[in-house]
Amino acid sequence: MADIDVSASAAVVLWWIPVGAGGRVVRHTSRWWELIQARLARRDPRPLFHAAMEATVGDGTRYVIEMAPAWSAPLGLDRGVAVSGPVGLRALGRWRLFRYEVRCWADGTIPDRSYAVGGPVVLTTDRMKSQALVSSVRDVPSLTWGRNVGAVSDMWNSNSVVSWLLVMADMTVDGVVPPQGGWAPGWRAGIALATSRRHDSN
Repeated sequence: MADIDVSASAAVVLWWIPVGAGGRVVRHTSRWWELIQARLARRDPRPLFHAAMEATVGDGTRYVIEMAPAWSAPLGLDRGVAVSGPVGLRALGRWRLFRYEVRCWADGTIPDRSYAVGGPVVLTTDRMKSQALVSSVRDVPSLTWGRNVGAVSDMWNSNSVVSWLLVMADMTVDGVVPPQGGWAPGWRAGIALATSRRHDSN
């Protein structure tokens, strides 16, 4: 997949990456999970996707914004970690193996971007919205990964972070859907949480 140049002006670009891309274990376990979910909901299984973003602000700095396991990068590397939280159970978060981090990584990389499906989705080229999104990363809730959020019956995960940031930056999420009829678990959780927060602040 060809690179795109988002450094010339402000932009927020989304990439849809198949869950488990580049790793057999996660790919198989997520597939089994989706088969169970599809059977419970009496629907056909759908491909699962993970959303990752790149945001370029007015000064030309490009940030990679993504949730990833805390252990997935060497210690000491400045990844622009803005928020960290537990995986599975809050008590497990005492160990790095069971923690995630939300990165706002200047000139960073998305390790599995080469697996992205459908190419880059440019969500905005508005400078103020791009800056608002980047500024909101430090306010992402440090909820427990994999746990349902409120009444939406959707779990908090990497997709929740992306949709939460889009809503908080006053960007539309209507029509932002994975390719190939796919599903982004956690997407609705982020929207619901951010919408509630914006409502409470008004």
